[in-house]
This record gives sequence, C-alpha cells and structure tokens, in this order.
Amino acid sequence: MLTWNRYGKSRIRLVKVDRSREPHRLVDLTVAVQLEGAFERVYTDGDNTPCLPTDTMKNTVYALARQHPIDSLETFLVRLADHFLAKPGVARATVSASEQPWARLANHAFVHESAEQWTATVTRTPDAVDIVSGIADLVILKTTDSAFSGFPRDGYTTLPETRDRILATSVTATWRYRSGVRDFGVRERIREAMVDAFAGHVSESVQHTLDAMGRTALDAAPDIVEITLTLPNRHHLLVDLTPFGLDNPNEIFVATDQPFGLIEATLRRQA
Repeated sequence: MLTWNRYGKSRIRLVKVDRSREPHRLVDLTVAVQLEGAFERVYTDGDNTPCLPTDTMKNTVYALARQHPIDSLETFLVRLADHFLAKPGVARATVSASEQPWARLANHAFVHESAEQWTATVTRTPDAVDIVSGIADLVILKTTDSAFSGFPRDGYTTLPETRDRILATSVTATWRYRSGVRDFGVRERIREAMVDAFAGHVSESVQHTLDAMGRTALDAAPDIVEITLTLPNRHHLLVDLTPFGLDNPNEIFVATDQPFGLIEATLRRQA
C-alpha cells in the first residue's frame, strides 16, 4: 500500500545577470522543487493525468526568473512555491535553493572566492508558508582560545587534554523566520554575529562555542525564532617531531579530513 509520495526536479542550475542596474548584479542558484498531493494513481495505476512534468518545473524556474527580479533568495522561492501550489492536485510545494555568492572585482567582473553558500527552503500549503534560510560551508578557524579538557576517560581513551588548540569548522546554519516576515535581509547580520562570536569566544569545547554563536545570532536578528547549527570539528593534530630531535611548541599540525567530530544543536528563542 502506498503511504506517502513526493516528486520533483532537483539541481536546477540558474544564473541570472541583472542588467537593469549599474554595475550588473549576478545571481547564481541551484534550485529544487518538490510536490506532494493527489498523485497516488500516477504510482499505482500508471495514470499521468495529474503529473506535472519535472521538465515543466525546470522551465518554470527559468521563466519566473526572467519575469521577476530576484531581490532575495527567499522572495523568489515564495513566488515559485505559490505558483506550484496553484497547480491541480498539489497540497504542498517545497522549493529550496542554494546561492553561490560572487564577489565583485570591478564593475562587471566577479570572483568566486570560497565554497560558502546561502540557502533557503520555502514550504507552502494552502494554510501556511514556512521559510527557513541559512548558510553552508562557512569555513572558519582560530589558532588559540580553544580548549578541550575535563572529559571522561575509559580504557579506550587516548586523546590528550589540551588548554590551547586550533579550532576549525565548516559552519552550516539554518534559521526559521517568525510568521509574516517579508524582510529577509538579515543573512549578513547573522553571519557577522556568528563569526564574531566564534572569534571572540574563549572555548571549552566545540559545543560551548556553538551555543555562543547561536545565542549571538538570535540576539542579532529578532525576526528569527530558532537557529540550528552544525559544526564538524576539522581536526588539526599536533605532529610529533621528537624522532627528528625537534620540539613542537604548538606550531606544526596535520589537518585531517576524517574521521571528524560532528556537533549539532538548535537554539530557540524563549516565548
């Protein structure tokens, strides 16, 4: 028995050059559309009558991008979600996207500086719209004011305690707006708050720093009700140089990709 279904189009690549302003504005998006609703007979009976082609979804993204400005990622996704929700049989439309920021070099030239992305997901039903925005792959590192000690030890524990280590991570953050918000210009403010908290916090653990970053973000953006942070611990291990007759006063490290610690939490504003 079919109990749930959803279908859509993923990884729709869209680049828009806004030539209506000087200098030009560049928007680089990867969009996904997902629909839920009365599509059971498409699966069970092979009846495609209610099945909007995913190719049409792709074309709709391009057409609406041409017809409307993309002033913010969130407003564009709301417009797409409204469009798809109006289609026959659709009970829920979820449209998500990641935006790759480009830094301006000159009037009409840009540079792709990092892997950092801006993200948003809009979920639309006849009764409500839920908007979640975020940042992904924000890589940050500091060389001091980070410790990890006082943890429990057992027969399998080999990790030494430290009061001074490198702390590095690739931040993924998502935040949910309160109902009715239409001004989504808080991303830079939240990003700046988190980066400042990371840099200035005297850390006893990645968890300790995560909490400080989340609290600072909530303080910086009154229109968000909660924020979820995912912080992988990008380990930098002190290299043993004693076989070469050398000391290592916390200067030479090897950066490792895996395995890695993964720390996650959600902070919610008190009612």
